[in-house]
Amino acid sequence: MPRIIVCLKQAIDVSQLKADPATGKLIMTSVPQKISDFDKNALEEAVRLKEKFGGEILTVTVSVEDAKTSVREALAMGADRGYLITDKALEFSDTLATSIVLAEAVKKVGQCDLILCGEASIDGFSAQVGPRMAELLNIPVITYARKITLENNTVIAERVLEDRYETVKTKTPAIITVTKEINEPRIPSLMSIMKASKKEIIYWTLEDLDIPVNKVGELGSGIKIIDILAPKTERKKIVIEGESPVEVAEKLVKALIQEGVVGR
Repeated sequence: MPRIIVCLKQAIDVSQLKADPATGKLIMTSVPQKISDFDKNALEEAVRLKEKFGGEILTVTVSVEDAKTSVREALAMGADRGYLITDKALEFSDTLATSIVLAEAVKKVGQCDLILCGEASIDGFSAQVGPRMAELLNIPVITYARKITLENNTVIAERVLEDRYETVKTKTPAIITVTKEINEPRIPSLMSIMKASKKEIIYWTLEDLDIPVNKVGELGSGIKIIDILAPKTERKKIVIEGESPVEVAEKLVKALIQEGVVGR
């Protein structure tokens, strides 16, 4: 029976973001947060594997803030236990620092067969955490999986490439990052939500993982975000006029071709 670890990120709900029209800066205060969409696909796939093969699902979340609500949602979806690493020193951590913390958490959790992640987070979308963890843990990684099959100690995955699909396999333990098309995450039932309140959430700090503070945050990060600005979108305010609808249509097509919107 497989033991699966799912890495979950509590991310900003980017659909709720707004920008200051004067400065173009994103307004980050009071923006709601949720489990990153792709991570929810990873969790759903873990639950489906458990329903088929049995086993255990553990979630690991790294957050500066208390992400208890997101962990509880994961438990309601079908995870058995949640680990939450929270520490103020984690603020401004990039993908490298985050990967180090997740890798150490996985080591502390112990033996597992699969580690599932979303292909990327909805806010950063770097797609680096899964591969970085695999390097740190020295285990195989399969990225952009749209289908996963387990056969004893072997995992077979169908990957999404730019213009084709690729089927690969590797021995477990392994890390797999999944795409959104792999499944449709379930909505927990009221009974599942009630059961989740009794499931265990284990809190860890950097000290519990023996990670020095200079390995995380700004000190441990190779990339520093200077600023985040919303792109300027200005209309060209072109008005097309003509004596008839046909003439207007012809002028419109020519304008679209000239702008490169459509081909000749």
